[in-house]
Amino acid sequence: MRSDLLGSILSDLNGASADIEASAVISTDGLMMAALLPSSMDEDRVGAMAAAMLSLGDRTAQELARGNLEQVLIKGEKGYVLMTYAGDDAVLSVMAKSTARLGLIFLDVKRAAESIAKVL
Repeated sequence: MRSDLLGSILSDLNGASADIEASAVISTDGLMMAALLPSSMDEDRVGAMAAAMLSLGDRTAQELARGNLEQVLIKGEKGYVLMTYAGDDAVLSVMAKSTARLGLIFLDVKRAAESIAKVL
């Protein structure tokens, strides 16, 4: 039931913007909880990479006295990956097009992360 609710939140998020290409809810240790990913993406690999980036981001934020990590943003020539905490034990990861308007994406992701935190 919880996975259905998470899937519904991801579906709403992906439908909110044509710029969002994929999304996933991942536990902080890298296990996939729900995902709407293209068939070309391996869920286990996405989960493992997200966990690695969050671990590095957490450590960087602490070591550089930036406080608790809230988000990790990766920009590549073909688009963005945004990871944000959704409660204490999960992360929402979103992949967006390179032409995406980030302000709107950040707003949609924040709302979805809050909904995910309530479900978990």
